[in-house]
Amino acid sequence: MRLHAALAFAACLAPAAAIFEDDAYHIDFHYALLGLPKHEATFFQKPYAGSKASLLYSISQNQTIGAVNPKDGALVWRQHFPSEPRGRGHLRSGHEQDIVISAIGERITAWSASDGRLVWETTVGSAVVEDLEILEQEDGMTINEAKDVIVLLADSSNSVKRLDGKTGRAKWTFEDTSGDAPFQVSTSPTAIYYIALHTPRLGGSKLRVTSLSPVTGKKFDQYTLNSDAEISSRDRILFAGANTAAPLLAWTDKANKVLKVSIIGTKSVATFSTPADEIVESIVLHAPNHVNSLTHFLVEYQTTVGHSAEVYHVDLKTSTISKAYSLPELTSKGTFTTSTSDANVYFTRITEDEITVFSSVSHGVLGRWHVKRSSALAGAYPVHGQSEVVVKSGAASAVRSAILYSNGQWALLRNDELVWTRPEFLSGTVSAVWAGLPEQEALAQALAEESHRNPVSAYIHRVQRHIQDIKYLPAWVQSIPPRLLGSVLGKSKDTTVDDIQQDTFGFHKLVIVATETGRLAALDVGSRGKVMWNMDLSQFAPDTSFKTPTLKAHSGYVEVRDPSFQGSLFINSTTGGLLSSNSIKTHVPLVSEGQDLVSFTLVDGTLKGFLESQPTSKPVWSFAPAGGERIVSYTARPVVDPVASIGKVLGDRRVLYKYLNPNLVLVTAVVDSTRTASVYLLDSASGQLIHTLSHNDVDTSRPIPATISENWFTYALTIDAASGASSRGYQLVVSDLYESPLPDDRGPLGDTSNSSTVQPSGSKGDAVKPYVLSQSYQVPAEITHMAVTQTKQGITSRELLVTVPSINSIIGIPRSFIDPRRPIGRDPNAQEQLEGLMKYHPLINFDPKWHLTHKYEVLGIKDIITSESGIESTSLVFAYGLDIFGTRVAPSFAFDILGKGFNKISMLLTVVGLFVGVLFVAPLVRRKQINAMWTI
Repeated sequence: MRLHAALAFAACLAPAAAIFEDDAYHIDFHYALLGLPKHEATFFQKPYAGSKASLLYSISQNQTIGAVNPKDGALVWRQHFPSEPRGRGHLRSGHEQDIVISAIGERITAWSASDGRLVWETTVGSAVVEDLEILEQEDGMTINEAKDVIVLLADSSNSVKRLDGKTGRAKWTFEDTSGDAPFQVSTSPTAIYYIALHTPRLGGSKLRVTSLSPVTGKKFDQYTLNSDAEISSRDRILFAGANTAAPLLAWTDKANKVLKVSIIGTKSVATFSTPADEIVESIVLHAPNHVNSLTHFLVEYQTTVGHSAEVYHVDLKTSTISKAYSLPELTSKGTFTTSTSDANVYFTRITEDEITVFSSVSHGVLGRWHVKRSSALAGAYPVHGQSEVVVKSGAASAVRSAILYSNGQWALLRNDELVWTRPEFLSGTVSAVWAGLPEQEALAQALAEESHRNPVSAYIHRVQRHIQDIKYLPAWVQSIPPRLLGSVLGKSKDTTVDDIQQDTFGFHKLVIVATETGRLAALDVGSRGKVMWNMDLSQFAPDTSFKTPTLKAHSGYVEVRDPSFQGSLFINSTTGGLLSSNSIKTHVPLVSEGQDLVSFTLVDGTLKGFLESQPTSKPVWSFAPAGGERIVSYTARPVVDPVASIGKVLGDRRVLYKYLNPNLVLVTAVVDSTRTASVYLLDSASGQLIHTLSHNDVDTSRPIPATISENWFTYALTIDAASGASSRGYQLVVSDLYESPLPDDRGPLGDTSNSSTVQPSGSKGDAVKPYVLSQSYQVPAEITHMAVTQTKQGITSRELLVTVPSINSIIGIPRSFIDPRRPIGRDPNAQEQLEGLMKYHPLINFDPKWHLTHKYEVLGIKDIITSESGIESTSLVFAYGLDIFGTRVAPSFAFDILGKGFNKISMLLTVVGLFVGVLFVAPLVRRKQINAMWTI
């Protein structure tokens, strides 16, 4: 009883800080991600003229622009555009310029290359930027002058614009009214080339090239290349642009049998046959993009078993293209990169285990390195990359390459060593769950099985279980010394799954994440997000493209579902291996087996509840809001939501009994025309409506996050001034549920011996509705996602976790600050002060001490999930989206664990010293006692 009283008292303490200073950067981790980098928009570049070091710039597939320090992989700066889904992202940089130019959707922006600050920005209305190039050379252009930008716009009337490099203002515009599809623009010192696809009615496409004056934008010439026999779609065009001295245009047929290359500005087309030994799956053309580089390029042929390459030279005098030499085919996956030094061009061949450097002039090997093996890149092959080569005395003395691997890791190799990796595949995380480990889940299932048996059978089962456990005794005894040493001296960072299963405090817990690219990975939140395993779901379902996989954790495995896949995949949570799928007749026991749990799904605007054991049967209930409301979201009370007390103890020692219904689900619906939002509280077992709240002047285009835990729920709204409100603001609404408004009263069910979730009030037939106490608060910024901390026994006070995109932060709001019972208009009396209540204030400012992310800037968060740890005071937190963030919080302080500053070595030395002292003093004490007896 004393222990429970102490824990209850500690749980009532208000937290002083979300995270202590000595815990920052130790108990938490943050992956500041860009996303999978685009090949054509990733490059090494000096941030300003005269800089001694280069930065690595890229724009990712999710429209994030950034610069990475090649030295350690740290993010220097980034800009994220989540609201610009239209079109393809572009990123370019002029030679020896201190700005980089990006185009995403309708926005064209210039950024400072060193720190990412905005230089200028322009929009092009309803058009979409199809291509973006820098005008590197022009007659009369000075060296230090800001280079202008050439953009190709796709709209009802396609156009080419030249923008001023200093201001972004348009200097001239060329409009194309032919109706052809715009493809790309390319530049040369004397002309700008606009490339479009003309598609006749008979099929196929012809390439139409229009040359424009760089000064006025007027058309010089126009011609059409006879290419309709090969170009059946846009992806048949391999390359357009690069070196301004000899811009190239290359395409191939659908079977990859013929390669055709033309120098832009000439009507001649060179035809080459692709290798006939193997079936060519894809062709990639690599060419230098520096102004004064040699006019050489490499064509890479990727086959089912490997890859090969051919190097070609361009003769500018005769405008001819000839093959220089070939590189042999390797029976392994790999890629090529292009780099320049002065006018020289070098090609770097990168495979899983080797890096080789060639000169574009001849096939001789300038340098070769054997790549050291790494667990982060195990089983992965290079997809594309960029390289910088140092050549001295005709030999490559050093090379560094930024490579995207097939497992989604972006890595930098310096010669033969792996310098850093960035898990960019995690930037597309769409679902995450906490994994149940097999060893822990097996013990829990065994204890649960024993609890349902009679005492004799349970005792026999326990004895048999202990006998089976004896075989693990020798290994457990052997693990004691290293575990003790690790506890005193600290453990190594190389955590294994065995270490996670033996973690006493439960901080090392696996979280399984699924990405929009179909990858599944396990992260150890206790080892700063270490990736334990990483696999591709398509290897188990080759014909399926996993775009929005959802996860559900079970005993030792994870169930994966996707709309494009019929059934489920069952993946081992500790190894990432396939246990079974719906197509394999293997029985995998579910946690919910034998239980008629109700799951609910939104179908055509109606929320319907189904029995989990019969997911294809008729719904047991359905709910559709009235008045033309549209359901935008729903959230249920967590399945595992322990409650330490069934009542709220008041200051006078009376009790307000909590309404603890495990089947609660919160439904949010809106009406866009009237700008209203309604919140419905349902019983998911019966589908009956329990409580309703409605709000006016709501901006229904903004998120309305909600969460529910124990006997309370909360949600956030954006109030729009345009609909009649005095000002635009953000509200946080919190509601508590009690069985009765009167203390020491159990309400309608107080005198009954039985109750039903389907007919909660027995013979009366209508649901027992709780007493709801609500309060609203004004918050300074918009909240987009919510979650509530979880602990093992539910003794620790809960904390509301919210994401605030305007400050790129995750904030933990203590429960006491949003308690609806805070007295209004007066100070709390003595009894209310004993409860920890404070005077109500309509505005809640986000205290800097509440920021879980402290100095981290967390972008693009889609959800937050929490889990209990092995100790009661601490809850684990994991947030995912563009970035990945994890930490652990102690809402009522860490009252059951020693702090990080506790000196274990001093304690052990003190105990040893006391033990030695006792051994030394004991004979003296006995001698003194004996002498005292003789002197009596």
